[in-house]
Amino acid sequence: MHDSLWHSSPPGSIYDYIKVASFSIGPEGLIDQWSLRAEELFGLGAAQAVGRDPVDAFMPPELREDGHRKVAEILDGKEWTGLVPFRVPGGNGARGVAEIYVMPTLTESAERAALCVVVDVRALRRIESDLAASQAIFGQSPFGFLLFGTDLTVQRANRRFATVFGGAAEEHRGRTVHDYLPPHEADRMAEALRRVLETGESVTDLRITGATPRSRDDRHWSINLYRVHDGTGSPIGIAGLGTDVTRRHLAAREAAGVRRNLALLNEAGHRIGNSLDLETTARELLDVTVPGFCDLAAVDLYQGLLLGDDDRPARPQGPGVPSLPGQGARRAPSAPLRRVAFASAVSDAPLSGPGAPVSVGETHRYPAASPGALALRTARPRLVAGGGPDDLVQSTLIVPMVAHDTVVGLAQFSRTKGSEPFGERDRAVAVELAARAAVCIDNARLYRREHERALILQRSLLPPGDPEAAGLDIACRYLPGNAATEVGGDWFDVIELPGHRTALVVGDVMGRGLRAAVAMGELRTAVRTLALLDLEPAEVLSALDEVARGLGAPGGAQQASRAALHSRDADRSEVYLATCVYAVYDPVTRRCTIANAGHMPPVLVEPAEDGAAPRPGLLLEIPTGMPLGVGGEPFEEVEVELPEGALLALYTDGLVESRDHPLEEGLRGLRGALADPSRPLEEVCDHVLDTLHTRHGEDDIALLMARVQGLPVDAVGDWQLPREARSVGRARELARAKLPAWGLEGLLDTTELLVSELVTNALRYGEGEIRLRLLLDRTLVCEVWDGNLAQPRRRRARDTDEGGRGLQLVGLLSAGWGTRRTHRGKTVWFELPLPMPGGAPGEAVTELSAEQLLSMYG
Repeated sequence: MHDSLWHSSPPGSIYDYIKVASFSIGPEGLIDQWSLRAEELFGLGAAQAVGRDPVDAFMPPELREDGHRKVAEILDGKEWTGLVPFRVPGGNGARGVAEIYVMPTLTESAERAALCVVVDVRALRRIESDLAASQAIFGQSPFGFLLFGTDLTVQRANRRFATVFGGAAEEHRGRTVHDYLPPHEADRMAEALRRVLETGESVTDLRITGATPRSRDDRHWSINLYRVHDGTGSPIGIAGLGTDVTRRHLAAREAAGVRRNLALLNEAGHRIGNSLDLETTARELLDVTVPGFCDLAAVDLYQGLLLGDDDRPARPQGPGVPSLPGQGARRAPSAPLRRVAFASAVSDAPLSGPGAPVSVGETHRYPAASPGALALRTARPRLVAGGGPDDLVQSTLIVPMVAHDTVVGLAQFSRTKGSEPFGERDRAVAVELAARAAVCIDNARLYRREHERALILQRSLLPPGDPEAAGLDIACRYLPGNAATEVGGDWFDVIELPGHRTALVVGDVMGRGLRAAVAMGELRTAVRTLALLDLEPAEVLSALDEVARGLGAPGGAQQASRAALHSRDADRSEVYLATCVYAVYDPVTRRCTIANAGHMPPVLVEPAEDGAAPRPGLLLEIPTGMPLGVGGEPFEEVEVELPEGALLALYTDGLVESRDHPLEEGLRGLRGALADPSRPLEEVCDHVLDTLHTRHGEDDIALLMARVQGLPVDAVGDWQLPREARSVGRARELARAKLPAWGLEGLLDTTELLVSELVTNALRYGEGEIRLRLLLDRTLVCEVWDGNLAQPRRRRARDTDEGGRGLQLVGLLSAGWGTRRTHRGKTVWFELPLPMPGGAPGEAVTELSAEQLLSMYG
C-alpha cells in the first residue's frame, strides 16, 4: 500500500471529539483487555478493570439481571448494539450512558469472547448540538458572515453576505477582500485580518466604507474579526461578522452636525462681542467659524459705519421682503464697504468673488448684479456654487449682517472642494451667526460713539499742558484704558494757592462710563472751588464728601440726606463713590499737608546721599478715610516735611492693580520703579509706565509726580514784628530794603503802601505778634499773619469815616488779595505781578484813576 495512506491524522480530527474507547470480554464474561481510552471514559485503570464483571462493575443493580442475560447472548455469538447506562466507579454515584457496539470473537483456543467499542453518548449529542447551532448561526444570521482561511481567502460565506454582494454562497469561496472593497479600504481590511491571525487579538467595530454591486452609493459596515481554532488550539482561520451601519452612520453624522452647530452657536455667544470694537468683533466672528464651519470667510462693513456715521443702511423693502416698522432706505446698498476681516484655513489669498480680489482694509463696492449686492439689497442670504474646475471654492454663503432692522455689512462663508457643500441647516446657522455678530457690531458702534464723547468730556476736564508750581517740578501722565474698556472717573489737578503754595489732587470716581466722567468733572470743579477758599486739606475732603453725596440725588446733598431716612427713596437715589488724595505744599517750609479719602497712599522717594545706593520709595502712612460719598466720618490730615530733591508720587489704582496682579505686587513694582529720583522727571514718569505696563489696559491711569525744589533762601523775607505802632514803619523799611535786592525797585511804592495797610489792620484788629513774609517767585506775594481768627471784610467807607478804606486800596492796587485761617490765627495776603523783562523801572506800578480814587470816598 502506498505510504501516503499511513500518515497520522491531523490534530482536531473527529475522534478527538468523540473519544472512542474499546475493551474485550473473555469466555468467562470478565474483562480481559482495557484500552487507554476506556480509562479516560470510565475513570478506571487497567489494573482495576481487568478481571472484573463489566455488568457488576458499571451497571446499576436494578439493571444487572438484564445485563448478565445480554452478555450471555453475546458470548453465544450474537452481535448487539445499544445504549447501556453505566455507573462510574468512585464517581459518587455519577451515571452515564454509553453506546456500545459488541462483536463476538474467538480466542486462540476457539473459545467465544467479545470485543466492545464504546462511545460516550453525551459527547455525540454535544457534537450534534454544536453542529446544528453552528449551522444555524452561520446560515441563518441576518448579518454577513465570512470564514477566512489562514491564506486570507474566503473559505465560507453565509446567505446574507451572498445576498448583499450577489451570487450563491459557494461562489465566494477563494475570493479576497480586494474583490469587494476599494483598494484603500481593502488594504485596511487585509491588514486587520493579518493582525488578528498573527496576534489572536480580536478587532471590534472596524468601520469600512464601500459600494455594493447593486448600488453606487457608499455603504458603511461595522466589521468584527476574531481568530478561530481547532480542538488542539491551533488557528485555522478568521471569522468575520459584518453589519450594515449606513443608516446609523448617516444619523450619527446628522446628530454630529447638529451638535457641532449648537456648539458653534454656543461658542459664538461666548466669543463674539467681548471687545466692543468693530474690527475686533468681525475678527471674532471669523475665529469662531474658521475652520469649524467653513474654510474661508470674510466680513465687509459699511464705510460710514466705521467712520462713525449714523446714517446706516436700512433693511430694504420690496417684493418678497417683509415690511418692518420704522424702517426707511437711508442708504443705497451700493454704498462703499470696507473689508475688515478675512480668515482662511487653506490659503492666505483674499476671498475670491466677482471682480478683483479684495484685501483687508480695502474699500470696495459690489457690482449691481452680483450676489453680494443682491444680498445687501434684499437682506437675505445667497448660496452660490463654485466656479470652474480650477476654482478652489465649491460653495459660498453670502449673508447680510442685520441688526435692529438695519444692514451693517456682509459676511461670506466659503467651503473648498473636498469639504461638504453648504446645506439648509448650514444656511440657518450662518444667518444666526451673522445676526449675532451684527448686533455686537452695532453695539460696538454705539459704544464707540459714546466712548469718543466721554473721552472728549474726560480729557476736557484734565489740566491742559504741563502744570507749573512754585518750588515744585511737575510731571504728569494720563492713560485711558484700552479700546475695549469704557472711560473712567480718574482725574488729577495742580492748583495754585496763595503764598506760592500748591494743591496736588488725584482722584478716582468708582465705576465707568459717561456718568463716572461727569461725576469726575463735578468733583474736580468742586475741588477747585474749595481750593480757592484756602481751606485745610481735611476740610476740603469733608466739603467734597458732601458734594459727592449730592451727586446721585436731584436735590443735592440735602435731598440725599433726606432720602437716606426713607429706604424707598434711598433705593431710587444713585450713589456715587470716589477716592481722593488732597495735598498742599508750602515751598517756603517744604512741608506738605496731606489728607486721604480712601485712595492709594502717596509714595515718597528721598534723595540718596552722595555715593549711596538709591533708596526705594516709601508709602506715606496717612490715615485712610472713607471714600467720598459715604459720609459721616471725619478726615484726618498729616504734615510731612519733604527734603530738597525728594520725589512725591500720587496715582490711581489702575497703575498698580489688575485682575492678574495683586495690589501688593503692583505697589512693590511702583516703589522699585521710583528708586532713582535724580533722573529727569519726565524720564521717571516714562520709566514707571514702562515698568508697570503689563498691568495697564483694564483701567485708566492717572500719575502725578512732583520733585521738591523749595524756594531759595534769598527769595524769602520773613520777619516777626512786635505788637507796637512803630511796627508799621518797621514793615515799610523791611520791604524797602528787600525789594531792591530782588531787582523790584518798580514795586517799592506800591508794596510799601500795601504792606503798611495790612500791618496797620493787624495792629488794629488782630491779636498777638505780627509776622510779615515776602515771597518772590513768578509773582511777589506779601503775607501778614496775626493771632486773631476773625476774617477781615472789605466794606465801603462812608464819607465821614476816617478809616475803612485800607482793603479797598489793597484790592485796587494788587493783582489779587485774600485771607485764610491758620492753626494760630489768620493770614492776609496780596499779590503783585513782576515787571516785564526789559520794562521801565516804574512800569509795574499800578496807578489809580480818578474814578477809582473817588470811589473810595463814596
